[in-house]
Amino acid sequence: MSNKRARVAIVTGASTGIGRAVAKALKDNGFWVFGTSRRAAPEQIDGIAMLTCDVTDDASVAKLIEAVLTEAGRIDVLVNNAGVGLLGGAEESSIGQAQSLFNVNLFGVIRMTNAVLPFMRRQHTGRIVNVSSVLGLIPGPYSALYASTKHALEGYSESLDHEVRAFGIRVVLVEPAYTATSFEENLTVPDQSLDVYALARAGMVALMRQVMLKADTPEAVAETVVKAVTAGSPKHRYAAGKVARQVSFLRRFVPEGAFDKSLRKQMQLPV
Repeated sequence: MSNKRARVAIVTGASTGIGRAVAKALKDNGFWVFGTSRRAAPEQIDGIAMLTCDVTDDASVAKLIEAVLTEAGRIDVLVNNAGVGLLGGAEESSIGQAQSLFNVNLFGVIRMTNAVLPFMRRQHTGRIVNVSSVLGLIPGPYSALYASTKHALEGYSESLDHEVRAFGIRVVLVEPAYTATSFEENLTVPDQSLDVYALARAGMVALMRQVMLKADTPEAVAETVVKAVTAGSPKHRYAAGKVARQVSFLRRFVPEGAFDKSLRKQMQLPV
């Protein structure tokens, strides 16, 4: 429902998983929330107004922003959550497939951000939360291209934060680890699979299924996003969930060699 006095938030990729949980959590905290999905969705999900938007398409993004401003008159928060995964050896993906991945996970964020920044500058206030991953902090064997999108997102977000802070705008990162959603089940597969990687790739799939049994809930990530949105003086990044906090701590303080060996052991790779 509309509330002309409420802060207005846009959450991309809000039809399922983390995005849906984030949209609901923001609504429960008094925000007027607009969720987006690439495919047509019901007009309302859990009381969230749903709009169609393809973050890889400039015209679609512009249409979304126009619709939100027409209805609400302002945009206070943007949560860039829409993303896709890819599991396989880096060598197994064509340049075209890599470009498609970046077009959603990085350039989609840039499109959405560039679309809202002029209005946030005019308001002299705004908060942009980019949903990254612990794979924005650490290596991701057999997720190298996905990890690359998140490493790039981290550099973009922290740098942009310094550029727009003078306009009353902050850009922050939320970094989940494994989360119990359909994301892992819908991972893209390499478009030029190689037999030499087949055994290791199958091992990664099995390992992912195993760790997903103890994965964080989307609601736990959503709670972290709400903190990032509402903090008066936000941090650059927020680890979302117990595993993400542990990984973030270890990455900062464990010596490189020891971290490398531990990672390979955890990923069941030859040490």
